[in-house]
Amino acid sequence: QVRLAESGGGLVQAGGSLRLSCVASGLAFRCFVMGWFRQNPGTEREFVARISWDGVTTVFADAVEGRYSISRDNDENTVVLEMNTLKPEDTAVYYCAASRYVDYLSKAWAYDYWGQGTQVTVSS
Repeated sequence: QVRLAESGGGLVQAGGSLRLSCVASGLAFRCFVMGWFRQNPGTEREFVARISWDGVTTVFADAVEGRYSISRDNDENTVVLEMNTLKPEDTAVYYCAASRYVDYLSKAWAYDYWGQGTQVTVSS
């Protein structure tokens, strides 16, 4: 059974930082592109960042480019999202996801497995 477990969310003031982690089990982790999405109530799930299976290629949404970084450890089946200079508009539930696709990787439908999400709240 595949499981993606996020952790590290919380409440932070604007300008602060948070580190989200996602530990995967039950899948061949190094074969998957790993992504992070976020979502607020009543809105669509929004692409945030992704990292290739080998960690070489990273892609970020324009809204977080230069403030967020993503990394992975294939020996520990872990992907990490480092979030800096946080803004109130970064507030959302953040989801970790795994994809076997090679394209359309900014689309939620391209991801096969999802975590349960972790809440990030940025106060002004």
